Amino acid sequence: MCSKVPRSWTTRSLPTGVGEEKSSALLSASPASFDSREPVEGLRMAQNFHHTPVLEREIVELFTDLPVGGVVDATLGAGGHARRILEANPLAHLVGIDRDELARQAAAATLESFASRVRVVAGTFGDLADIVATHRDFLGDGVGGVLFDLGVSSPQLDDPARGFSFRYDAPLDMRMDTSHGLTAASLLATIDQHELARLLRTHGEARFAGAIAKSIKEAAPATTGELVVAVERAVPPAARRRGHVATRVFQALRVSVNDEENQLTSGLGAAINCLQPGGVVAVISYHSGEDREVKRVLREASTGGCTCPPGLDCVCGAVPVVTLKKASAILATPDEVAANPRARSARLRIAWKVAP
Repeated sequence: MCSKVPRSWTTRSLPTGVGEEKSSALLSASPASFDSREPVEGLRMAQNFHHTPVLEREIVELFTDLPVGGVVDATLGAGGHARRILEANPLAHLVGIDRDELARQAAAATLESFASRVRVVAGTFGDLADIVATHRDFLGDGVGGVLFDLGVSSPQLDDPARGFSFRYDAPLDMRMDTSHGLTAASLLATIDQHELARLLRTHGEARFAGAIAKSIKEAAPATTGELVVAVERAVPPAARRRGHVATRVFQALRVSVNDEENQLTSGLGAAINCLQPGGVVAVISYHSGEDREVKRVLREASTGGCTCPPGLDCVCGAVPVVTLKKASAILATPDEVAANPRARSARLRIAWKVAP
């Protein structure tokens, strides 16, 4: 059984599918299952919740011949990666976790023909240890692989009502789980101006963070359009970088609203703890902050937290718990980027659990 890690809150990814036998057992009863009897509007939105899995070939190769245990897809989305893993590995049992209700509905439809080998669970990275413990028997010999496909998904970005994108004027929400928690508008209404500036600097908005924070607090935006206007008012046209002036502001707010930084650290620790020896953890990240934290956690696990000077034998007693595939991240091929431009920023890092 994997050890408990501090709770916090998540992120995800997605696509479509076909498969094998049908069963009504697809949706898990615990720890936080969902009722599939949704209103027509919810079902319609879920049916449109599709997107092309990034680095699909690399992920399928990793999870096809696992030496032990089942698979945990910690960012299930619409089930695109999960479907391909189940197709390629006919013995695999998979537990898919997502905090987004529409994503879970879409995944249930995508994976319907694999229902006897799948459980779709409502939860976050912080719930991973509890979820694995609850579904231990279903996973067989334990966890042989954990997949994280981080960040906001294409369907979430493309749905104006979610408030993730500055391409549409919509309520400032940005919650991945819309059933609870502060919206981005509520966060902006309560956060101190100096704390907001600090948040923006953390996410790369260094030069104009103070001016943007002041403009936002004065404007008190309730919609994405109002937020964009407030940001544009603070940044002179001549100083604007390539790309939209509000990009980093939207990213900073989304990360904060969904507690993504704490969530990522918690989830990676839980995944490493839960893996059986020989199991694999694979993480796809999309911006430098995510990738930096993934790299830090995996490197620390690969050294056991060794504090000895580089080049000298370890005398501090650190014990590595994973081995890394390689120091650098795996990138999408030019052909994949041409077919799916959103794969351009994807970075895949891989680690294997070692025997104690």
